[in-house]
Amino acid sequence: MDRRALAGHHFHMAGEKYLHAVARAAEARPLALPVLSGERHGAGSLDRLDGLFLTGSPSNVEPHRYSGQASRKGTLHDPERDEAALGLIAAALEAGLPLLAVCRGFQELNVALGGSLHQHVHEVPGYLVHKEDPSQTMQIQYGPSHRVDFSAGGLLQRITGERSAMVNSLHSQAVDELAPGLAVEATAEDGLVEAFVVTDAPGFTLAVQWHPEWCVLENPVSRAIFADFGRACRAYAAGRGHRGPR
Repeated sequence: MDRRALAGHHFHMAGEKYLHAVARAAEARPLALPVLSGERHGAGSLDRLDGLFLTGSPSNVEPHRYSGQASRKGTLHDPERDEAALGLIAAALEAGLPLLAVCRGFQELNVALGGSLHQHVHEVPGYLVHKEDPSQTMQIQYGPSHRVDFSAGGLLQRITGERSAMVNSLHSQAVDELAPGLAVEATAEDGLVEAFVVTDAPGFTLAVQWHPEWCVLENPVSRAIFADFGRACRAYAAGRGHRGPR
């Protein structure tokens, strides 16, 4: 979950669109994890879970996490989520827990494994403008923005049956240096990495920069991503022989 201050109080939040995508397209029960300060986020937090979904968020990963330059004034950060996500990623990969990451989650996974980020990729020569126009309606902001090409023989091509897809694009941060041990699954027309998997992970992993949760049931590619994640979660649950507390 994200940690946000509202009227002097802190709240932990998860976007409803992500919860609906897990419930409706992955056919799983979403359980939102708070990011409490001082709590250790690791294997113990995952004992009762069959998968881990790292959602998108308006906040940016703090640049000190990847030795980046200080953020511009006014940049929204969520250090508690950073701490929780980076700890959970390591534990999930070690356990072979199915892991799906979207937008901020995609960036968290790259950083957790030693990669770095552009903070304003639209200002880097050679790249397209990948962020949304806030003056437009939500439907336009989350509408198709550009094409991504899937890696031949990769996971996305296998589960979707497609070689490419039109995706939405609502981000300023993006992969700069790809972390060791990650394999590219999709690239944008400008060459930007848009999806990857963890090559030596014992379980399902997929990270995408776009937002497949948006109107997930109306988009065959998005639905296929969540459906495959759901299948991996059920297989994980069956393999460890329990569906509740150990």
